[in-house]
Amino acid sequence: PFPYTGVPVKPKTKRAKRFLDNRAPKLTENVKNAMIMKGGNTSMTVTQALKDIYALKKPKFPIICIFSYLQEFFSKKTDSSLFLFGSHNKKRPNNLIFGRLFDFHVLDMIELGIEKYNSLSDIKSSKCPEGTKPMLVFAGDAFDHENEHKRLKSLLTDFFRGPVVPSVRLAGLEHVLHFTALEGKIYMRSYRSLLKKSGCRTPRIELEEIGPSFDFILRRTHLASDDLYKTAHKQPKALKPKKKKNISHDTFGTKFGRLHMQKQDLAKLQTRKMKGLRKRRGPAAAAVVAGETSLKTTEVE
Repeated sequence: PFPYTGVPVKPKTKRAKRFLDNRAPKLTENVKNAMIMKGGNTSMTVTQALKDIYALKKPKFPIICIFSYLQEFFSKKTDSSLFLFGSHNKKRPNNLIFGRLFDFHVLDMIELGIEKYNSLSDIKSSKCPEGTKPMLVFAGDAFDHENEHKRLKSLLTDFFRGPVVPSVRLAGLEHVLHFTALEGKIYMRSYRSLLKKSGCRTPRIELEEIGPSFDFILRRTHLASDDLYKTAHKQPKALKPKKKKNISHDTFGTKFGRLHMQKQDLAKLQTRKMKGLRKRRGPAAAAVVAGETSLKTTEVE
């Protein structure tokens, strides 16, 4: 969450009151907006790359052409917590900076250089509809073990995940963003999933590349300290799941419950009655007892 911590302002109109209520901290925060910024010096590659990334997130992202030193000011003005900045110079050509803010101050920034790029128009294939929520796939051990790649994975997830939805229909899972970390480079590919007939209930899935595709190289990074990073991910107590007593789960997600019962008296336990175990009464019972006594006497002799 990115709470607004500015000087309290008393609204003078109902519209201003609604605006401030929308900016106020909430248990369930608004969808994260992002600013896509173009620097003073850019190349055609960077300009087209910014347009293609904007096309992937078109319904939600405002485009603002500003310089980097104004990003914190415009983040307050547009209520944005993510940004993408494109630039180009001789020392760092075709440069993209992905970043995010906490409390309207820069939290993380990671600089990626474009080594190879194919735009949306270069790949001739049918595209996904605008606003399609993508499936994110991260491949490579670096995303799990190296700190910089872990932060990059978290940042890219924030940037491309889109709004949180309660459910998704199977036909809506058609856009895949695949990120691969290999030999110091980051490969980004965009696919469209096609559901084909398989002869059974489960369809056969094929992936068709739709673009854009990037070959990135990791450059400079500006990462928040562990304490600040932990504070930025802190959740309110109301959102934390309540622990239920006597319920546990194993590694596979199977749910187990424990029942507590009073101690039972086994002597009073009701069991199935059998004819051979019934108590005999009257002359028949006396005859049986006499027969058992004579049998015991014979065995002793």
